[in-house]
Amino acid sequence: MPKLKEGDSLPDFSLKDQNDQEVNSRNWIGEAVVIYFYPDDNTPICTAQACSFRNNYNEFQDLGVRVIGISHNNPKSHSKFASKHELPFQLLSDKNDEIRKLFGVPKGFLGLTAGRVTYVFDKEGKLNYIHNSFINAKEHVRAALDILKKKV
Repeated sequence: MPKLKEGDSLPDFSLKDQNDQEVNSRNWIGEAVVIYFYPDDNTPICTAQACSFRNNYNEFQDLGVRVIGISHNNPKSHSKFASKHELPFQLLSDKNDEIRKLFGVPKGFLGLTAGRVTYVFDKEGKLNYIHNSFINAKEHVRAALDILKKKV
């Protein structure tokens, strides 16, 4: 499985969001973007992570950064999850884990679940930072903001 590393370009991909709208990563060139992969909607740790991104969303907005969450869940599940937790950012459906594999996201807990990795891309679409921590989900938000404040 290929694995993205710092300095690599944002892969070109299209997925459906929680509103069943097709979203293409090419449209993000020109703005910084944080893409976080998470295992599943409505699980305790994933919900804590999503809500942490939500709670810090204004900081990302102030820095001009787009936040994107990606998991295997379908758009309907994402819609319910986003609505229930008032998530102001897009959740993309990677139902076959093709994009997860494209990025090289490793398996999570004991190889039994999908991994939890956050990627920070600059305005030119270059990967500036990777944060891989399965258990401490809220740590992803702080790590992404710290790197963005240094580089944006």
